[in-house]
Amino acid sequence: MIVFRDPSEVPAGFGPSVVAIGKFDGVHAGHRSVIERARVDAATGGARVVAVTFDRNPLSLLRPEICPENLIGVNQKLALLASAGVDATLLLTFDERLAGLAAHEFVEHVLVDSLGVRTVLVGDDFRFGRGGAGTPDLLREMSDEFGFRVDVVGDVRSIDSDRRVSSTWIRELLAEGDVEAAAKLLGRSPSVWGEVVHGLKRGRALGFPTANLPADLEGFVPADGVYAGWLVDQGSSDGLRSGTRYPAAISVGTNPTFTDVSVRQVEAYVLDETELDLYGRSVEVQFVERIRGMVAFEGIEPLKVQMADDVARVRRALLARPA
Repeated sequence: MIVFRDPSEVPAGFGPSVVAIGKFDGVHAGHRSVIERARVDAATGGARVVAVTFDRNPLSLLRPEICPENLIGVNQKLALLASAGVDATLLLTFDERLAGLAAHEFVEHVLVDSLGVRTVLVGDDFRFGRGGAGTPDLLREMSDEFGFRVDVVGDVRSIDSDRRVSSTWIRELLAEGDVEAAAKLLGRSPSVWGEVVHGLKRGRALGFPTANLPADLEGFVPADGVYAGWLVDQGSSDGLRSGTRYPAAISVGTNPTFTDVSVRQVEAYVLDETELDLYGRSVEVQFVERIRGMVAFEGIEPLKVQMADDVARVRRALLARPA
């Protein structure tokens, strides 16, 4: 997938394109329905599928007091858009300049002049341009002027609850530790990304060495507890890539048995691996099933017994699921 970070980077004659616009936070089932519609449209007309999105939630600038935590970071978003079949992504920096751009200017300069848009796909709640003045109806009005088509894609809804699939709903589930339900809405296991850093090495002393992720990792960290999941080695800063996927027991929280951890941490113990060196490597930690909540133990020995039981339960949980 090609990534552009400014309209000026798009080469002349890039179009025609079918453009899906949105925040794409999570690239969940609702987002993927828009992208799939774009792919079908593009396939019948020889156009490229382009996602236009932002480097941050616009609310972080416009209304920071109500801006929610992101489900995924920029790197995750780009990887997920690529895996969804997008040919190119225009990742716009949402700053004061972009926030002040009138809706008509956005359409003319970004969609028409840069991308050679043939069809624009948006959700029915989509807003764009200065003050959120741009709506699907305004897009339709401008489509006559600029010669493109507008396709407003309806919501993907749960059959049982008739609730719209949304980033808000997924955040609620993850905050409760319900990673299995979140995975159904995402179409994949929820995950976090980060570079493995040195920790207190307490897990190694207990016989369960862990890969520790930094506090500034990408992705929404689920509720405290122990999870069954996978650790995927994404590579290192020197460009060496691996892609190896390991079964893992994952701990989220402050480890309340001890008193020297004040910040929530994500640690992953790769099953049956005690000498694996992942320091400095970028990894993805995927959450498959919550095994238990986080509790404090009366000393080291009860903790070690529980950790051995956790590993056994993680093993059973992962064996019961397709890899």
